Amino acid sequence: MLGSTAADASAGTRPLDAPLRQTLAETLTRPVWVLFVALAVPFALGVSVPDAVAYAPLVASAALFGMPHGAVDHVAAARTAGVGVLRGLAAVTVLYVAAGGAYLGLWFVAPVVAAVFFVALTWFHWGQGDVYFLLAITGERPRTRARRALALVVRGGLPMIVPLVAFPGTYRAVVGEWAALFGADLATVAPLFGEARLLLGGALGALTLLSLALGAGDPGWGVDAIELVVLWAFFLVVPPVLAVGLYFCLWHSPRHVARVMALDERTAGALREVDLGRALARFGRAAAPLTILALVLIVAGAALVPNPPETLSGWVGLYLVGIAVLTLPHAVVVTWMDDRQGVWTAS
Repeated sequence: MLGSTAADASAGTRPLDAPLRQTLAETLTRPVWVLFVALAVPFALGVSVPDAVAYAPLVASAALFGMPHGAVDHVAAARTAGVGVLRGLAAVTVLYVAAGGAYLGLWFVAPVVAAVFFVALTWFHWGQGDVYFLLAITGERPRTRARRALALVVRGGLPMIVPLVAFPGTYRAVVGEWAALFGADLATVAPLFGEARLLLGGALGALTLLSLALGAGDPGWGVDAIELVVLWAFFLVVPPVLAVGLYFCLWHSPRHVARVMALDERTAGALREVDLGRALARFGRAAAPLTILALVLIVAGAALVPNPPETLSGWVGLYLVGIAVLTLPHAVVVTWMDDRQGVWTAS
């Protein structure tokens, strides 16, 4: 089992065992592919949904994997390092206060810079999550450090860049909600929503094809190819608020949850037996306290921003700013886990 102890981690990245891979394929990969394709078809034919429906997955992410997946960082760090949970909690608390606090300050001082940084940070973090997952499932793909970096850029870029290419107006409106909370506008980065986005989209398309070409014949190439096609199609036609919310709840977060579960033999055992109720119950108990605390702090933040939210989109904007502040230390934890588990050690 990948990363079950610090000693195992130092040995490099290895695939999950066959029963775990089978469970993940049956619960986190194939069903989500089918769902994303099924959703893409009606939107490609011109179907639209009201804002309340589009925002529903992001609202649900407060409890459905999204917020909770980072609320177990102390557990993940402790299991990866092979130390007690209290020691992991102490280290992660210091990290969150320092990194999260500094980033929160940036939102008040330079909100547009903070918003652009959030997009870039999410690009990196969502990409690194998929790189781990590919390696855990296949054990070999991508095989070299350079190809893993390429996969990170492509995988993270899909939910960040493709909606910008296909829905620039909506993308600008959503990012504008973040900046508006702090009394700023997006005039300084307006070119990103014009022709520059087409250049970004073209570059991402070229890198996608390069990633597939370099990995042709590798174990797991088919899985990678299917996921890239599904994600391109999904983000090109599904409205970005809905698409990103669904991706956060059903793609990125569950894969990280599975990673943390695999570090605990009892939870991993439940997954091997496809006892999802027992596995999720253990995860839920670990995630609940800090999830609740984070949500309370985000709601309290409404009293601190210069322009408190008054609409659904405004409240979701505040929630996403809170997610942004929490993502920075979370990404640091995951980067450290990647190092301990040999994600960037070439096979």
